[in-house]
Amino acid sequence: MLLRPLALLLSSALLAPLALAEVHEVKMLNRGADGAMVYEPDHLRIAAGDSVRFLPTQSGHNAASVAALLPSGAEAFKSKLNQPFEQTFSVPGLYGIQCIPHLAMGMVMLIQVGEPAAGQAAVPADLPARAKARFDAQLEKLEAGQ
Repeated sequence: MLLRPLALLLSSALLAPLALAEVHEVKMLNRGADGAMVYEPDHLRIAAGDSVRFLPTQSGHNAASVAALLPSGAEAFKSKLNQPFEQTFSVPGLYGIQCIPHLAMGMVMLIQVGEPAAGQAAVPADLPARAKARFDAQLEKLEAGQ
């Protein structure tokens, strides 16, 4: 009879971290507070195990990882166009997110998972100018603790 309470205790302990994880929502917009073709918010600081729900509040958008801004050990992802998408971020580090159809227009965002690492990844120089400028601005906000 002791097995049942022990199994219950063990399963509770294993599921407890999942209960503490948060889901953050990000809107994908044609026009937002910071201009055209934006994610709102444009940067997040979240805990490992948290999820981000990308909401295409206006059509024509997706969310995909940027290979050059992906922590070591993290898997790349790409949502379907015009579809809500939820991604769990379990590997700490800095993630660059892009809307593939609107990358040249600067539709990007950064997600910092866990504590910032010393010498975080630099923004790739080969990105379109508008995307690079937005990534640089978002990185400054994250470094400033905003």
